[in-house]
Order: sequence, then structure tokens, then C-alpha cells
Amino acid sequence: MTTDITRQTLIRKNLHLRAEILSAIRRFFNQAGYLEVETPYRIPAPAPEVHIDAEPCGNWFLHTSPELCMKQMLSAGFPRIYQICKCFRKKERGRKHLPEMTLLEWYEAGSDYMGMMKICEDLIGFIAGAVGHDGFILYQGRSIALAKPWDRITVRRAFEKYAGTSMEAAIQKKDFNEIMACEIEPKLGAEKPVFLHDYPAVFSSLAKKKPDDPLIAQRFELYISGIELCNAFTELTDPAEQRQRFETEIQIRRFMGKDDYPIPEKFLSALGRMPEAAGNALGIDRLTMLFTDTTRIDDVVAFTPEDL
Repeated sequence: MTTDITRQTLIRKNLHLRAEILSAIRRFFNQAGYLEVETPYRIPAPAPEVHIDAEPCGNWFLHTSPELCMKQMLSAGFPRIYQICKCFRKKERGRKHLPEMTLLEWYEAGSDYMGMMKICEDLIGFIAGAVGHDGFILYQGRSIALAKPWDRITVRRAFEKYAGTSMEAAIQKKDFNEIMACEIEPKLGAEKPVFLHDYPAVFSSLAKKKPDDPLIAQRFELYISGIELCNAFTELTDPAEQRQRFETEIQIRRFMGKDDYPIPEKFLSALGRMPEAAGNALGIDRLTMLFTDTTRIDDVVAFTPEDL
């Protein structure tokens, strides 16, 4: 018991800063006319994605993201919504991972992934000013400038520049994720934030494809000092195509011996009424790591699984 209290006492300053960050996030979205919403943590069917595993909870599941329920709210006529909530992902534990994490997720009708990049720039700049880092983030001895616009690079170009291979070759050889994690991500956002965009559609099961290139999805991830902060995309609104993509993901999961998930039928029923929109999911724990200048996610949460 003494060890637990000592750890929490040692990170007291970080926990206070985390609270300031959460307060700033709410001010930003409330001032911009977004409605803060709450959706259930326990759901009958998560989005079936190959590389994300849900925690069972009775006959249902703890959500891995509030995405499906929040999109149903978009379909019901709520055009600008945000949520700060806990999300649960099975077997995720590491220096930057927790099986129970805090996520900020927001959606805007009529927007797309390019518009979502601008909101990211404004949001993180607003938070930086609120916590005394106006215009920059000081992380691991390096000052990262937040002046807009931030850098942008396509996934295809990032493979050519940092890995010396093509994106297509990496997909074919099935080492796309390994190259991303080991060769590309550590080099992103060292001097200013960078949006890595236009992901392969095969890795973007809920994102709309680009009209001029159906192999590419309108998706980006934001990196600062090699840390992936968020995942955003222009939303797929075609229920037939979404069902087909879910079925493909389920088949791959079965082939890999992973848990089988049911199709989220109520989400698909609502999707046909959903307006064109963009959404973004941002990790609060990792954002707090940046502003507290730590490389360990344990340093920004009051309780880790090992504390319990």
C-alpha cells in the first residue's frame, strides 16, 4: 500500500496538469458550439477491426471507442458532439499503452479529414496556451513549435522517405505495421507536429475512400515527437459498403484465431441517415505525457492495472 501511495504522490504535479488539460478541452469544444455527450461503455457489438480486441463484459463488450454510438447520435441530428471517456482494449499494455485508457472523441457534420486537421491545430494550440506553453511544447529537451500550419506527409511518401521501400511492397510483404512502428513513427514530429495522411484503405475499415484513388482512405494520424496522438477520418456513410468491410474484418479475425464479434446491426441501420461528417479520436493519456515531459504513460494516470 505504501508503494502505491508513493507513486501517486510522486506524480501529483502531473495529475494536476492532467486536470487542467481536461478543463481546457471542455472549454475549447463548448466555446465552439459542440455538445458534450455520454454514451454507454457496455455495448452488444464493437466495431469488428482486425487489430483491436474488445474486453468481454458478460454477453456484451466494453467499448473500444464510443464511435458507433456517437455516429448514431450524428444520425439522430446532433451535428457537433464530443466526449471524454474511458475505453478498453484487450492485452494492450506497454510504455505508451494501457488496457483502460482515456479518449477524447469528437464528430462534426459537414466536415472532412482535412477540416479535422485544422481543428487539431486549434485544439492543441489552445491547450498549450491554457497550461503555460503558448506556441510550443517542451518535450525531452526539444522545443516543438506549434505555429500553423503543421507539416503534412502522405503514408506513401513517408515509406519512400524514411523506410526506403514502397507502401505497396510493405503491404504485400505483410510488414506494413512493423515498418511503421520501427522506422517511420520515431522520425515524425520531431520539430513540429505532422499529419500522416492518406492511409491504405485496407487498414481503414470505417473511413471513406478517396474518390480518385479507391485504394486510399481519407484518414490521418497526428504525431508529435514520434508519439501517435490521434486517428481521424472522413466517415464512411454507406451502410452496404460498411457491412461488407465489417464482414471482411470478421473473416480475417476468424482466420487469425481471434474472438468473433457480431455485426453491429443498429449502427448499420442508423448509418444510412448519417450526414457527411468527420471524426477524430485523441488519446488524453498520451497528450498528457507530452505536456508533462514524460516517456511513460504510468506517470500521467492515478492508477495503473498493477496498482489495483
